Amino acid sequence: MTTVRCTTRPVEGKLRLAVLLALTLAAPAAAQEPVRHWTHAGAMPPGAIGRQRLMRGEPLSGYCQAVELRAPQGARVAPAAGAGFAEGHPDSLMVGLVVGPVYRFRVTDIPEHPGLEVFPTVEMVDRIYPPEGESLRFPVPVDLTLDELVMASEGKFVTRVIYVEDPDLAVPIAEKTPSETRWFDVRTGEDPLVAADELGRPIAILRIGGRVPEADQNDVNFVYGAAPAVVYDRANRGARPGVMLTPHEEQIVPVQ
Repeated sequence: MTTVRCTTRPVEGKLRLAVLLALTLAAPAAAQEPVRHWTHAGAMPPGAIGRQRLMRGEPLSGYCQAVELRAPQGARVAPAAGAGFAEGHPDSLMVGLVVGPVYRFRVTDIPEHPGLEVFPTVEMVDRIYPPEGESLRFPVPVDLTLDELVMASEGKFVTRVIYVEDPDLAVPIAEKTPSETRWFDVRTGEDPLVAADELGRPIAILRIGGRVPEADQNDVNFVYGAAPAVVYDRANRGARPGVMLTPHEEQIVPVQ
């Protein structure tokens, strides 16, 4: 998978080869006026994009997509629970999310930044189709990088769109490690969701920055009603809380 990133302020020194290749590949498509499935997406509030996607049909409603949130080593990631947050998990967190709701998470113990807390959100806008019974082996990767967590703490707002590449437009560069996710910055004023749609099939939207909770951290609106993420136990491929899974079993949960 590949990620398109947008920040509300320019980030110096972030232009990479992937950007140049992506722009080169996208140019012929732009000349052909491709169909845009996400017109005005950037102006839509969190949650509206996922709900719009459900209206198109397809086997999306209620499907629990495995997602792996990967934080810097030593950091802890916690899902929303009620009006607050559950216990944090070190380094990464495997959860099941459905298309439609917005899921809030808390990142703490960020390396070299004691006391810093960041509260990213994830919105699913589609799903992937792994081999039957293998959904937990192929989660959607969502990277919470140290640079972007710090940018959020400095008042910047970062949006990442994770998408499945179109084979005909995929950048011909091998990933250095299995955990690496390629990414590039969109041009100033460009909608990252529209850019991702032109290059493949958008799956998830990560937003870092913006609001922080009130002092008591019991704001239901802040956690968008606390949509219940299914937390997977890597050791036995189960889940907690909620319905327990048998190994490699697909989980279906109702949309809240």
